[in-house]
Amino acid sequence: MKKVNVYVTLRESVLDPQGVAVKGGLDHLGFTGIESVRIGKMIELQVTDETTEAMVRDMCEKLLVNTVIENYEIEMGVLA
Repeated sequence: MKKVNVYVTLRESVLDPQGVAVKGGLDHLGFTGIESVRIGKMIELQVTDETTEAMVRDMCEKLLVNTVIENYEIEMGVLA
Protein backbone atom coordinates (compact mmCIF):
# COMPACT_ATOMS: atom_id res chain seq x y z
CA MET A 1 0.00 0.00 0.00
CA LYS A 2 1.05 3.55 -0.68
CA LYS A 3 -0.16 6.85 0.69
CA VAL A 4 -0.67 9.67 -1.77
CA ASN A 5 -1.29 13.29 -0.78
CA VAL A 6 -2.63 15.69 -3.37
CA TYR A 7 -2.26 19.35 -2.37
CA VAL A 8 -4.75 21.60 -4.16
CA THR A 9 -4.51 25.40 -4.22
CA LEU A 10 -6.26 28.13 -6.13
CA ARG A 11 -4.30 29.63 -9.00
CA GLU A 12 -2.73 32.99 -8.15
CA SER A 13 -5.07 34.75 -10.60
CA VAL A 14 -8.17 33.46 -8.77
CA LEU A 15 -9.62 35.50 -5.89
CA ASP A 16 -9.65 33.56 -2.62
CA PRO A 17 -12.50 35.04 -0.52
CA GLN A 18 -11.96 32.50 2.26
CA GLY A 19 -8.30 33.47 2.49
CA VAL A 20 -9.25 37.17 2.57
CA ALA A 21 -11.71 36.49 5.41
CA VAL A 22 -9.11 34.53 7.40
CA LYS A 23 -6.53 37.30 6.93
CA GLY A 24 -9.09 39.82 8.17
CA GLY A 25 -9.74 37.66 11.23
CA LEU A 26 -6.04 37.33 11.97
CA ASP A 27 -5.60 41.10 11.62
CA HIS A 28 -8.55 41.65 13.96
CA LEU A 29 -6.96 39.33 16.53
CA GLY A 30 -3.79 41.40 16.45
CA PHE A 31 -1.53 39.10 14.44
CA THR A 32 0.88 41.19 12.39
CA GLY A 33 3.26 40.55 9.53
CA ILE A 34 0.79 38.54 7.43
CA GLU A 35 0.77 39.75 3.84
CA SER A 36 -1.89 37.38 2.50
CA VAL A 37 -3.64 34.08 3.18
CA ARG A 38 -4.54 31.45 0.58
CA ILE A 39 -6.71 28.47 1.56
CA GLY A 40 -6.27 25.08 -0.09
CA LYS A 41 -7.11 21.46 0.52
CA MET A 42 -5.29 18.17 0.85
CA ILE A 43 -6.67 14.93 -0.53
CA GLU A 44 -5.25 11.74 1.00
CA LEU A 45 -5.46 8.48 -0.95
CA GLN A 46 -4.41 4.99 0.05
CA VAL A 47 -3.56 3.12 -3.13
CA THR A 48 -2.02 -0.19 -4.15
CA ASP A 49 1.68 -0.47 -4.87
CA GLU A 50 0.85 -0.71 -8.59
CA THR A 51 -0.62 2.79 -8.65
CA THR A 52 1.73 5.18 -10.46
CA GLU A 53 2.08 8.93 -10.23
CA ALA A 54 0.78 9.12 -13.80
CA MET A 55 -2.41 7.35 -12.68
CA VAL A 56 -2.85 9.79 -9.78
CA ARG A 57 -2.26 12.72 -12.15
CA ASP A 58 -4.99 11.31 -14.40
CA MET A 59 -7.34 11.11 -11.37
CA CYS A 60 -6.59 14.75 -10.60
CA GLU A 61 -7.14 15.92 -14.16
CA LYS A 62 -10.42 14.02 -14.55
CA LEU A 63 -12.07 14.40 -11.12
CA LEU A 64 -10.15 15.59 -8.08
CA VAL A 65 -9.03 19.03 -9.26
CA ASN A 66 -10.72 21.82 -11.20
CA THR A 67 -7.70 22.58 -13.36
CA VAL A 68 -9.29 25.75 -14.71
CA ILE A 69 -8.91 27.50 -11.33
CA GLU A 70 -6.75 25.15 -9.25
CA ASN A 71 -3.15 23.91 -9.20
CA TYR A 72 -2.06 20.68 -7.54
CA GLU A 73 1.02 18.84 -6.32
CA ILE A 74 1.31 15.10 -5.78
CA GLU A 75 3.33 13.54 -2.95
CA MET A 76 3.65 9.77 -3.05
CA GLY A 77 4.92 7.76 -0.10
CA VAL A 78 4.84 4.36 1.53
CA LEU A 79 2.51 3.53 4.42
CA ALA A 80 4.42 2.62 7.54
